[in-house]
Amino acid sequence: MSSTLDPRHGYYLEDLEVGMSHEVTHTVTEQNVDDFARICGDYNPIHMDEVYAAKTPFGGRIAHGALTASYISAILGNDLPGPGAIFMTLELKFRAPVRIGDTVVARAEVADIHTRRGKVTMMVRCSVGEKVVVKGVAGVMVEKKPTG
Repeated sequence: MSSTLDPRHGYYLEDLEVGMSHEVTHTVTEQNVDDFARICGDYNPIHMDEVYAAKTPFGGRIAHGALTASYISAILGNDLPGPGAIFMTLELKFRAPVRIGDTVVARAEVADIHTRRGKVTMMVRCSVGEKVVVKGVAGVMVEKKPTG
């Protein structure tokens, strides 16, 4: 992270370079899925009811797609660009389900820096093993270094 007067601040726009990346790893638990449902209010039985979910094409409970996507949000807000960045846009494709017990590796990589607008385009994805389960693009507003 850049050295700034405020240690709670993430990267400034000038600190970023195309190709910089960060990854986080989460193992999805039943408690994560239950807590996420409680927080967001999505109690779809595909996420909550093993008997119901077993009869679907997935053959069992799956995690909320938004839970998986939240791991990307965490990278952008905590690590790259980090505190101070504003998450503006997100376009995702959900390619495969995430199941309870799966270990998800979320990754964000700086793909483009729009210096004049103070916006950074990030390529984002989540994988379980070798399989990409979520893939997309995020737009983040990043503060320029203070002058003076």
